[in-house]
Amino acid sequence: MKSTKSSQSTAEAPSILLQPCDAEKLRWEMQPVQLAIARRAFELFEKRDREHGHHEEDWFRAESELLRPVSITTHESAERLSLHANVFGFAEHELLISIEPNRIAILGQKEVVTTEAGTGKIEYIDWYPDQILRVIDLPMEIDPEGAVVELEAGMLKFELPKAAKQAKEVAALV
Repeated sequence: MKSTKSSQSTAEAPSILLQPCDAEKLRWEMQPVQLAIARRAFELFEKRDREHGHHEEDWFRAESELLRPVSITTHESAERLSLHANVFGFAEHELLISIEPNRIAILGQKEVVTTEAGTGKIEYIDWYPDQILRVIDLPMEIDPEGAVVELEAGMLKFELPKAAKQAKEVAALV
């Protein structure tokens, strides 16, 4: 993923502008994660002796075992939608995002960190799952071309201008 440093960076945690990738490319990259969730949900189903009626419970449990939770906050004004996603622990090169008129998708995969020591390799192991997959359906249509995405101190910040038609409708109501 291509990134550039923002001119308004702080000494502690500089802001990094992220470039969204093509939505089709991201859907392709999401497939192995979705298949892993489906496999785990099926394992849970089999563990219960194939008792039907718990498919959503199995799916949500599989997601919670394999994916790190991503909390989202939104703020809407007449012209734009601001969205913040907590992706703490992920660097810009570990994240892929896509922005469509009605949807945002975030995919993250942590790299395994290994360190050579005198006695052998030491791998960094985190008790959290090492991947993110979050698809957010937006409450209104936005203009993906005008979107700005910034990663700062573990927070993905999306500034999404509303589509021209919707921005005019909201302004007319105000």
